Amino acid sequence: MTDALKRLSEEGVAIWLDDLSRKRITSGNLAELIDQQHVVGVTTNPSIFQKAISQGDGYDRQLADLAARKVTVEEAIRMITTADVRDAADILRPVFDATDGQDGRVSIEVDPRLAHNTRATVAEAKQLAWLVDRPNTLIKIPATKAGLPAITEVIGNGISVNVTLIFSLERYREVMDAYLAGLEKAKEKGLDLSLIHSVASFFVSRVDTEIDKRLDALGTDEAKAARGKAALANARLAYQAYEEVFSGPRWTALEKAGANRQRPLWASTGVKDPAYKDTLYVDDLVAPNTVNTMPEATLFATEDHGQITGNTVAGTYEQARAELDAVDKLGISYDDVVQLLEDEGVEKFEASWNDLLKSTEAELERLAPSEG
Repeated sequence: MTDALKRLSEEGVAIWLDDLSRKRITSGNLAELIDQQHVVGVTTNPSIFQKAISQGDGYDRQLADLAARKVTVEEAIRMITTADVRDAADILRPVFDATDGQDGRVSIEVDPRLAHNTRATVAEAKQLAWLVDRPNTLIKIPATKAGLPAITEVIGNGISVNVTLIFSLERYREVMDAYLAGLEKAKEKGLDLSLIHSVASFFVSRVDTEIDKRLDALGTDEAKAARGKAALANARLAYQAYEEVFSGPRWTALEKAGANRQRPLWASTGVKDPAYKDTLYVDDLVAPNTVNTMPEATLFATEDHGQITGNTVAGTYEQARAELDAVDKLGISYDDVVQLLEDEGVEKFEASWNDLLKSTEAELERLAPSEG
């Protein structure tokens, strides 16, 4: 077995696991992945927690205690999810210390129903940071229009943020601007900028899924030739934007004050189309100072047969632009695709959150002590 994961890490790509459950924590599996598979961070989302809590009996003891206290279902979810994040953060604390706070991070998302409410998102982010109470937490805020000022406000309060659900290059630039504005606010308050970290989660596979669907509907030879190229092109151009922003004068002033770059994080890197190699969004997105958050299947596929051949982003920008232009010339609107994906992303997380509410409520009722 080749140690592709080690080589990936050596190329400057931080490997994060896109999954968390209590079983993964208590069984020692998370510690094992850190020790053997070079995992240096964990991301969660409402879908991940919904799956974790609805499977098995790992949460029964805590749920029974919560049921005895007659807490609301929303409070129960907060207690359960923050407990998992806190425990995972403790397991990752040595990584956090060894990397001066860059890695060893665990992300937890604000309630997705607040995605279009700036003030409520800020309040929720503060509450989550207080509840988890670990320095190696990242609060996930979606990159909606309402999310952008929330990112600035939360960063300005010294809270580290994982910006999620980024699909478009324009929105990504707005996210970086929001981060820099937040750092400037924090600097004005006299906060230590070196303690504030952020990643920007740029979604990959969903772009191919949507664009390929539209290409298939066209059915022409040109459309077939364009399949499976848009997602990588989009991500590579995002990295170009990152390089531009974090070498400009605005950034340089903040860097002198101790600020950290907001790293691009490749999200949604599990390959959906069996026609493509299952490590496509890992092998072909290798660049320094990035994060790749992988589902477990992608992590092990990369370990087994990933082909890490050095930086696969540098020198690709002209080709990437040509590939996105080719899709546009076929009548497929980039702006329409990325807006649809953002809307769907928020809706999917809302649906998972509602499923989580229902399943947790059912468990609280099942485990409630009988009266008397």
